[in-house]
Amino acid sequence: MPASPAFTAKVYEIVARIPRGRVTTYGTVAEAIGSIRGARMVGWALMAPPPELRLPCHRVVNRIGFLSGGWHFGHPDVMRDRLVAEGIAFVDEYQVDLPRFLWVPWDDRISAASTSADEVDDFETIAALEARGFVVSSRQDETVALDHDQARLDATRD
Repeated sequence: MPASPAFTAKVYEIVARIPRGRVTTYGTVAEAIGSIRGARMVGWALMAPPPELRLPCHRVVNRIGFLSGGWHFGHPDVMRDRLVAEGIAFVDEYQVDLPRFLWVPWDDRISAASTSADEVDDFETIAALEARGFVVSSRQDETVALDHDQARLDATRD
C-alpha cells in the first residue's frame, strides 16, 4: 500500500537531511515522523521519489545496517559503491557498520568532516520540495529528543 502524500513529504524532508558519510534506517525515519511502526511505509515512500529532488536514498538501510533497498539501484553493489565512496565502512559484504555511521534526525550534531558541497544539494532538494507544494519545516519547529534518545545515541557512538 503506497504511503500518503503527507507521510511521503515528511520522509523526503528527513532523507534529504542525511549527511554525506552517514546512514540512517527506515525505522529511524519512521520514528522521527511519529510513525514508530512505519518502517515499511518509509520504504514504500522511497521507491520512486521525484528525480529532481536528488534524495540520497542510498543512505537508508534496514535496522541492522543491511542494504535491503540495494536492488532499487539495480544491484546492491551500486548502493554499496555509493556508500563506500562516502567513507562508510562495512562489517559484511552488504551490511554497514551501523553503530559507527548511524545518523538520527533528532540529533544534528554533525562533524565538520561530513559537511561539504553536499549542503548545496540539500538547498536544491528543499527548493524542489517547496516547488512541488511540500511544506518544509524549519529546524526550530522539530521536537526535542528525549533523554532516553540521547542515551541511545551516545551508546551507538561509543
